[in-house]
Parts: sequence; C-alpha cells; structure tokens
Amino acid sequence: MTTTPDGTTPATPVPPGPAGGVPDLPAQTTGTSAAAATGATVVVGTYPEYALAQQAVDHLSDNRFPVERTKIVGTDLRLVENVLGRLTTGRAAGAGAASGAWFGLLIGLFFGFFSDSSWPAVLLTTVIIGAVWGAIFGAIAHAATGGRRDFTSRSSLQAATYEVHADAEVADEARTLLIQLNWQASGAQ
Repeated sequence: MTTTPDGTTPATPVPPGPAGGVPDLPAQTTGTSAAAATGATVVVGTYPEYALAQQAVDHLSDNRFPVERTKIVGTDLRLVENVLGRLTTGRAAGAGAASGAWFGLLIGLFFGFFSDSSWPAVLLTTVIIGAVWGAIFGAIAHAATGGRRDFTSRSSLQAATYEVHADAEVADEARTLLIQLNWQASGAQ
C-alpha cells in the first residue's frame, strides 16, 4: 500500500465499466443519468405541498419551458399510516365478499359471452359464488393473523418539502418564470 507525502492513502480509482468508460458514482452526479448527460441540476423552487410544486412545473410548461429538463423531488420522506378503523372477522369477511363478488362478476361476464344460458342468471350465480368464497377466505385470512393486526389502515409516503429541480443550463430561465408565477399569485399589479 502506498501513501502520499502527507501520510494519507490515495483514493482507489474506479475501474472502467464494460463499455470502457468510468461509471459515475452517486456522489459525483445529481439526478438521473439523463440529467448527468446534460449536467447537474439546480433547485429552482421549494414548496411545502406537492400540488404547489406541480403548479410550478405546469406554469413552466404553459410558458413553453422544456419541462423534460425538470423534476420534482420530495425531501425528508416519511411513511404515514392512517388507521381507518377496527378490523373484526365480520369486517374481514365483508371485505372478502366484496372483492369476491367483483371477481365473480368478471368470471360471469366471460362465461356469459360463451354460454347459451341466460346472461343475468350466469352473472348472478358467479357473483354469489364469488362473494361466498371471498367471505370465507377473508375470514380465514383474518383469523390466521391471530389478532396481530386488528385494524385497517392506508399508508402513504409524504415529504416535508418538494423541490423543483432544473438542469443547470436552463435554471435561470426557470427561476425567472417561477418568479413571475409568484408575482401573479401575490396579486401584485
């Protein structure tokens, strides 16, 4: 192992990739490989809500800005799970019956196309059979958890802020357009 005159070990160079070029390391680039081909990206706006960041990019698009050179980046992501209610065996069976009925309807439509029987009778039969089997499987699946998850919930990813990034070459134009948007939103004349 060699050391430099100041006593540190030099960084190991990155070996060439299959195409002969040296791959970009994550710390060396910002954004996707398309952005890496055109240069680094720059933050041109920061918003507290996704809808505002989306509105900003829409404003850029409305003003003929090349929006394919932008991206919306959520920062400080967190998983939020909203608890919707208590899950009982009856509720699990009901949810299973509903999804089973939808599946039965789909099967009934397929059978109805190729059956000589009455369409309504085929649909009704497959919906009922699907609902019954769905309820049975829903109840069994809930009972199999052994009470470890007796609630229903909906999960979503949320960001603390949303940044609009643009390629460095067009960042000044994007900033100018976003300043116009903020000026218009403020009600200034």
